[in-house]
Amino acid sequence: MSNHSTVKEFILLGFSIAPHLQILFFAIFLIAYLLVLAENIIIIVTVWTNCNLHSPMYFFLSNLSFLEIWYVTVTLPKTMLSFVSVTKQISFMGCMTQLYFFLSLGNTECLLLAVMAYDRYVAICKPFHYSTIMRHTVCFYLTMGCWLTGFLISGCKVFFISQLTYCGPNIINHFFCDVSPLLNLSCTNMERAVLMDFVAAIFILLMPLSVVILSYIYIIFTVFHISSAHGCQKAFSTCASHLIVVIVFYATSIFIYLRPKTLPVHDTNKIMSALYAVVVPLFNPIIYCLRNQEIKDSLQKILFRKRVSMQKY
Repeated sequence: MSNHSTVKEFILLGFSIAPHLQILFFAIFLIAYLLVLAENIIIIVTVWTNCNLHSPMYFFLSNLSFLEIWYVTVTLPKTMLSFVSVTKQISFMGCMTQLYFFLSLGNTECLLLAVMAYDRYVAICKPFHYSTIMRHTVCFYLTMGCWLTGFLISGCKVFFISQLTYCGPNIINHFFCDVSPLLNLSCTNMERAVLMDFVAAIFILLMPLSVVILSYIYIIFTVFHISSAHGCQKAFSTCASHLIVVIVFYATSIFIYLRPKTLPVHDTNKIMSALYAVVVPLFNPIIYCLRNQEIKDSLQKILFRKRVSMQKY
């Protein structure tokens, strides 16, 4: 890919902050990174060590947690390094690799959220057929389809972006390699790359979002026909955490990726990207745990067993 470019490396400007605040921002990002890792590892361990959580909903949730770990790892270590390092360079190949994995994991998350919405639709609207429809093999194939589709679409996008010519300057006004900042640096015709990116963004954002909306329309319609107030509350409680995550994720994603790609990147855009790439993964596990009584009960059991085993010694 580098044969098509005169630029061999890029410089990531990162955040415009005073030098004496760089250590503070490094500490903030480090704490956020470690919290995301810890939260998602706890969810994965809780799901896989508790037989009561071996259901499709928690299988998808553990996949989402596994994805979030790698999602933040793609961008945050490099960002943290820029706060304490004088050099802010990233090679052309390193930039394209970071862009590929960041987009791939974001695409996969879009699809996983749609699959989770479909799972809730089947559980609430077709409860008697749930075990038949959401079999283990079906869940496995749905999950693999999400991962493969997300990485394939991202590969097509990054291929077109990598074929553009970058004559200089090589300064990226962002804290990681993203689509818009790279397109702003291209010095050749980028109509195909922009078109490919826009079509892929519509497919990967709007189609899964349509599945989510349709699923919740059917869920709401079904819940309103439940005569029991307890049944209504239980149905809504199983969907509330997922719906909150979907709203936050898609709101930030659509703002960033369904606008003109050649618009200059300002500090507002970088803040929105930080919300999308750092804050959302940080709060997703908290939302799921606080709104989910089964996970809270499982965590309490694990902590209780740990405390008992420590007291024996």
